[in-house]
Amino acid sequence: MTGLQVYVDRLSQPSRAVLIFLRVNNISHTEIPVALRRGEQKTPEFTKLNPMQKVPVIVENGFVLTESDAILKYLATKEGIPDHWYPCEPQHRAKVDEYTAWHHTNTRIHAAKVFIHEVLLPRMTGQPTDQKKLASLIASLDGTLDKLETMFLKDHAFLCGHDITLADLLAICELTQLLASGHDALKNRPKLLAWQNRVKSALGDEFDEVNNILYRLRDKAKL
Repeated sequence: MTGLQVYVDRLSQPSRAVLIFLRVNNISHTEIPVALRRGEQKTPEFTKLNPMQKVPVIVENGFVLTESDAILKYLATKEGIPDHWYPCEPQHRAKVDEYTAWHHTNTRIHAAKVFIHEVLLPRMTGQPTDQKKLASLIASLDGTLDKLETMFLKDHAFLCGHDITLADLLAICELTQLLASGHDALKNRPKLLAWQNRVKSALGDEFDEVNNILYRLRDKAKL
């Protein structure tokens, strides 16, 4: 198969970030679903593409790339993609790199732990959520959100300045994941809520379309 193939699971935050980027920037691609909940990432065919058995993965005319951070930066440097996503100016690009390096051990891990304990574990085990453990994880996430405001957003419109970048896309996908349980981590944070609205506006309808699977889970959680 020629062209760009994108192996994703829409329940995966990094997968959604890559899909949204592709769609917003009108990059032609073929979406190939990989259902993690059914173990499809463990097949011999997929393991050959990514021995780590994780999504997303892209394949472009024989070139294979894993890790959402690397994928997004590769796509952002393609001809015709607006510079604001991953700026060429060294200091501005360094600020985006600074966030993406911080993201994986902060926003991503703390939001993911809340999602796992509030949504996945109860569904997988049939046991109620450990509220004491969950409270501790939410407190850790709150510490990360404090830093998101004070270290990155500051008085800017977006995390790395006055225009949307890959940093905003990665962050918003992690925080949106929490909606699957009806948990809105930003509800008492007006500054981050305003940022979230700016990001959604910049991404347009593609944001809601790709995240529709989470909205359905959120609606089920309300029943």
